[in-house]
Amino acid sequence: MKTDIQIAQEAVIKPITEITADLKIDIDHLSFYDKDKAKIDYRLLNILKDKPDGKLVLVTAISPTPAGEGKTTTSVGLADAMMQRGYDSILALREPSLGPVFGVKGGAAGGGYAQVIPMEDINLHFTGDLHAIGTANNLLAAMVDNHIQHGNELCIDPCRITWKRCMDMNDRQLRYIVDGLGGKINGTPREDGFDITVASEIMAIFCLATSLFDLKERIANIVIGYSYTGKAVTAGEIGAAGAMAALLKTAFNPNLVQTLEHTPAIIHGGPFANIAHGCNSIVATRLAMKLADYTITEAGFGADLGAEKFLDIKCRKANIAPSCVVVVATIRALKHHGGCAKADLNTPSVELLTKGCSNLVRHIENMRDVYGLPVAVAINTFPTDTAEEFKVVFDLCKEMQVPCALSEVFAKGGKGALELADIVADLCAKNTNPSVNFTYETSLGMKDKIQSVCSKVYKSNSVTYLPAAEKAIAQIESLGIQDLAVCIAKTQYSFSDNAKLLAAPENFNMTVRDVKLSAGAGFAVVIMGDIMTMPGLPKMPAALNIDIDENGNITGLF
Repeated sequence: MKTDIQIAQEAVIKPITEITADLKIDIDHLSFYDKDKAKIDYRLLNILKDKPDGKLVLVTAISPTPAGEGKTTTSVGLADAMMQRGYDSILALREPSLGPVFGVKGGAAGGGYAQVIPMEDINLHFTGDLHAIGTANNLLAAMVDNHIQHGNELCIDPCRITWKRCMDMNDRQLRYIVDGLGGKINGTPREDGFDITVASEIMAIFCLATSLFDLKERIANIVIGYSYTGKAVTAGEIGAAGAMAALLKTAFNPNLVQTLEHTPAIIHGGPFANIAHGCNSIVATRLAMKLADYTITEAGFGADLGAEKFLDIKCRKANIAPSCVVVVATIRALKHHGGCAKADLNTPSVELLTKGCSNLVRHIENMRDVYGLPVAVAINTFPTDTAEEFKVVFDLCKEMQVPCALSEVFAKGGKGALELADIVADLCAKNTNPSVNFTYETSLGMKDKIQSVCSKVYKSNSVTYLPAAEKAIAQIESLGIQDLAVCIAKTQYSFSDNAKLLAAPENFNMTVRDVKLSAGAGFAVVIMGDIMTMPGLPKMPAALNIDIDENGNITGLF
């Protein structure tokens, strides 16, 4: 059986100029990166502003498990299937982070015969966007410490600097550090730390900004820490906003590639959904909706994380709404939620599957009943699945009056999702005026917004705040910043903040450990459980299997 990278390396890639010609994009709005990648000038949106938006389809999933769900693979295959059915379609996905690529989760280019290509480039550096974001982040960090070194006119308290450095790699050693050692000439000694680039507020701002002007304005609003008197100090006061925005100028333009079946794919921005807001950039999604009749996009991890933030944060800020939502599930993952051990996932079990289906039910109910959106279910198939197990899920969906289809895109490409494409087209046609019922109003108090997400989406009984969280909320609310959204950072494996509570837990409490202000992004990051904004590598990282030969051929990437 061929690996993902073998399939990608054997693919026939169309010159990107053919893809741009199909999309009717004038060459004046393009910058080419080799023959297979291009950047689209985001200002094309101004030219297309009077063109009606196409339909937006959100692909999300059940709560993740070690068995895998295949959300990106399904997104790619669905876009290809829509094209096969004659619907003018485009993909809008996130860029992979090097952290998961070399860690355990892998990249974000799909799999099997439902991939975006060139797969190696997309997963390794791509067009350099994440490096630009990390550099902008670290420029601000350097300028903060430099300001302190040269007189500290703003009276920044080194013990209350909240801005961290970042890098696009899992490295637990950098979570908590002390720097500025070696005497006065080498800086002011202080506690510091690193986040992974995709958790940086710069990444969030990058994905939520609507123009370069908006980008620079949001950067200026970043709170980097507090003065000795408790006054918030911003990146604008440090004088960093212009230079940071300049570093991001090229990166801000969305990237265009293609699928194995030559469906256009815009890939831009890459925040994680468990520690950030988990969506690709607003400019990429808006551009896709202008360029095609159907835009297929995804949100990270399960619907309680990625879809919640896509809807409550991104859709609110971008003034967009999906016409329907596809919830991806696998028989194996549902059995895991039912208590099946990882070693036994290939063994049929209607009993454990039925028990685990409660996770799927809750995600469906959230999308349909909380947010008011039409829902379809896609069962991402595996060779060990049985007809009897498929029937359990189909019967459940029929009872809930939710359409369901098998997704065999990994093995068959777009042909494996033709039925799903028909379902999506039908749901979109019926939803003539798409809208979102948000979980909360941003004008509410911080605790009220957190409570709304926890009770309505997670179904928790209560929320407890540790002293550090209470102090942080009081500090944030004292600043008088209006209309902040909440971006909850928690485990992706459970509706709760305890990764061991699988399926659809009830009668549980959520604990807020800390709250961090992201004023430029327009939200507060609410940290629950033991979630880390700088992941670590596993005992056997994927990097151990990656190699390259003397001809430049990469192996072991997937």
